[in-house]
Amino acid sequence: MRRPALYSSSSHGHGGSGATAGPSGEAPPSAEPPNRPDPIKRWSVHNVYLLWCVVGLLALLLAINFSLSMQPAAHQLTQENINAAVLKTLETTTLPSPAAKAYDAISPSVVRVVGLGKGTKGKDGKEDVDRSVGTGVVIVDKGIILTNLHVVQGAETIKVTFADGLESTASITGVQPENDLAVLQAHTIPDDLPAATLRSTADLAPGDQVMAVGYPFGIGPSASAGIISGLQRTFRSPVGKQQMTNLIQFDAAANPGNSGGPLVTMDGEVVGIVTAIYNPNQQRTFIGIGFAVPIENAASAAGMPPF
Repeated sequence: MRRPALYSSSSHGHGGSGATAGPSGEAPPSAEPPNRPDPIKRWSVHNVYLLWCVVGLLALLLAINFSLSMQPAAHQLTQENINAAVLKTLETTTLPSPAAKAYDAISPSVVRVVGLGKGTKGKDGKEDVDRSVGTGVVIVDKGIILTNLHVVQGAETIKVTFADGLESTASITGVQPENDLAVLQAHTIPDDLPAATLRSTADLAPGDQVMAVGYPFGIGPSASAGIISGLQRTFRSPVGKQQMTNLIQFDAAANPGNSGGPLVTMDGEVVGIVTAIYNPNQQRTFIGIGFAVPIENAASAAGMPPF
């Protein structure tokens, strides 16, 4: 019986000399295979390397876990913690009083106002002398100042001194006699002159805290704190017999020189212009009753829009 031919795994070239079966029909012995690494040895080396990688990873995980376990647990913030921290701060920190904060807010806008007249200086001529001393407050940063009309009325020269010490002459640009108000324009102003913040009196009520800032008897700037004593008061001047209405009554100390100065809230916002004090004994000293023109009236004297 004829046996089928056996072929090698190599390709036959065109007319090539590839090996063929011998006469006996048996395949010639194949060539020796090339040298290859022992698969058992290769597997062993790979396993050892993998094993060391696993050991290293486990060691790293153990180290991380140990480090985390040594850290204190995160503390959950509660309202009790916050309250305790605030209480501790209040107990150990001295905070500025509301009056101190109000003064810091308004004082850069307060000015000393002096009305000058002519006085005699021997035989050599005349000199300027203080005729009246009062207070004013800057309401526009271009140097527009509110004060009382009686402070500057009749003065030949008006001088203002700003909070930084700069002195300037000023002129009257508007008056509102029924409310004893005058509007001044300073001829020279400091750099970055701050204007006061004006606040409506619509929500003022007796008992609200206020502060009067000015130059009582020329001393200052001085601050005095008190409360709103009443609203819509009427006052008649004992000198000019002028009657003013819709006034704010307050008990913060005010004296001659405070006239024209601001009456402010504890936020340092102007609610009125100090204009008069009441004393039934006709003395020019404070007994606990002062009056201020509401800022709505004062602002209208300067042509400012209503609140």
